[in-house]
This record gives sequence, C-alpha cells and structure tokens, in this order.
Amino acid sequence: MSRFLYFIFVLALIFPKTVFGQHTAEKDESFKIGMAGYTYHKFDLDRTLADLETNQVQYLCIKDFHLPFDSSEEDIRKFHEKLASKEVHGYAVGPIYMRSKEEVDVAFAYAKRVGVKLIVGVPAHELLGYINEKVQEYDFNYAIHMHGPDIDLYPDADDIWSHVKDLDPRMGMCLDIGHTARNGKDPVADLKKYKDRIYDMHIKDVTANTKEGKSIEIGRGILDIPAFVQMLRETGYTGVCSLEHERNMDNPFSGIAESIGYFRGVIVATKN
Repeated sequence: MSRFLYFIFVLALIFPKTVFGQHTAEKDESFKIGMAGYTYHKFDLDRTLADLETNQVQYLCIKDFHLPFDSSEEDIRKFHEKLASKEVHGYAVGPIYMRSKEEVDVAFAYAKRVGVKLIVGVPAHELLGYINEKVQEYDFNYAIHMHGPDIDLYPDADDIWSHVKDLDPRMGMCLDIGHTARNGKDPVADLKKYKDRIYDMHIKDVTANTKEGKSIEIGRGILDIPAFVQMLRETGYTGVCSLEHERNMDNPFSGIAESIGYFRGVIVATKN
C-alpha cells in the first residue's frame, strides 16, 4: 500500500491532469478539497488564485487580507468575479478572532455581504451566547477553530464540544487535524465522535503528537491519512477539507503541491 500511494503521489505531481483528469480524485466523494486562505497570507489574491489553479483546487476559505472587512459591494463583486475566472468558490470566511460584541456584529455582517453561510471563528468564551443568537438570526453555521497546545482558547474538539453542546446545533467546530494531534488527541477518533458538529476542516501533517510537533507536508508526518480519508467516507462528511500549509510560508508552493498530491493519492488508493 505504501509503495502504491507513493507511486500515485509522484504521478499526481508530474502529470496531475493525466492521473486525475479534472478533479477526478475527489469527484465521487461526499467531501471536497479546498484551501485555507491563511496559507497564502504573504501573497496577494492573484498569486493565490494562480496556485489554486495549478493544483486544481476549487474551494477557498476567505481571509480578510484578501477581502477586507470594510470591502464595498463593488469590491466583493469584483472579488467573486476574479475567483470565478479561476473556477474557485469562496465557501466560508475566517478564521476571525472575536473579542467583543462589536467584532461579532462586523463578522456576521461581513459574511452576509460576502455571500457565505459559514464563519470559521475564534471567539472569546463570554461571547458564545451572543454568537448563538447571531447564528439563529442569520441561519449560518459557525465553526470554532482549534489551536492545539499553542493557546488555552479551544485547544481541541473535546474542549469546543464542552462549550457548544448545549447551544444551537449550527454552533460547531473546524477540525484542525494537525493541532488535534499536537494536543495528544486522535483526529480520526474525533472526526467519528463529533461528525455532526464539524462544519469545516483544516488538513495538514505534523512531526510529533506533542506541542513540539511542527507542520510538515502531508504524508511526511505522523498522521494516518489513509485512516482519516476512510473515516471521512464512513461519517459522510460533506464539507471542505482545506489544506492549511504552515511550513516555509515565504515559499510554500512546492509543499502545497506535495500535500494536495499526496492527499489525492490517498483518496484514489483507498477507493473501494
């Protein structure tokens, strides 16, 4: 299996359209492959879209450095036109940190103007009740992003669940599989356990299941990616698996291609 995965991966990098056609790796899956906008925080939108086109990725979680919170309706229209020219769909906004009710109001109004129904957020604990009201008012899904052992706020899925389990079911989480592992948890088990509250996902790999673990290209680290892909199928996850690549961010492009290629190779190799 490992040799076959590597073979598929190498072919995907060299001949992506020959091996996969147009998005054929994931075309029959319930889930989609996307990109977390933070991956490109050092690059403008044109360079970002060029890389998405190269890697045949059609879903982007929008960050405010590409589309600021105070963007006009015309700015937003032009932004979406530019995405559409590369066959890219902006499916969510965030992660957005929220430390006050005013920041919550800005974020929800922004998401509505952008035309998405999913916010990835990092809210202060005391704002969860207010955000719950906003979720009901706007009929949005709200995915709390986890950060593993790096900060105390929402380290993993268990912690997020403890804060949202009694709230509106549209209050859920963005499962970051790398930070999950770095906090000593199993992303495969968490996906199975919290499948009904996972509204977004950050895929990556890491070098260790401790705080010292570093982000690395998917396939080079400790995560069991084939088992994770199989659990995506088992749970029927219908959202986006967005690569959040955090290694060599001054020049991340080869690492992005390697990670997307490996992930697609696993999808192909584990199909029934």
